[in-house]
Amino acid sequence: MSGAVLPFIRHSVTSADAADAYQRSGNAMTSRARVLAAITAAGPRGATDKELQRALDMRGSTQRPRRVELVRTGQVEDSGQVRGRSVVWVVSRWAEVERGETGRLF
Repeated sequence: MSGAVLPFIRHSVTSADAADAYQRSGNAMTSRARVLAAITAAGPRGATDKELQRALDMRGSTQRPRRVELVRTGQVEDSGQVRGRSVVWVVSRWAEVERGETGRLF
């Protein structure tokens, strides 16, 4: 992630070490790309974390930090909608279209 630090639990050496090892392995980039692709494929309907975990067969402890990274980089955002009790995440471009901020998706 180009020098950026992956999310980890503060005050947990184990969590910090795991985030560092995961970043060095290159797996974070692959998982992040998979999460972004799944949210993109969901279109303006978006996807919750649980839906993403099921669709990608990915544990929450792997999926959620990758989604957080995508939110931090501005690629994904909260749609303002909730399904069940879960936030629905969308690609930022879809959110702009839904708000009427642009007439085109790409």
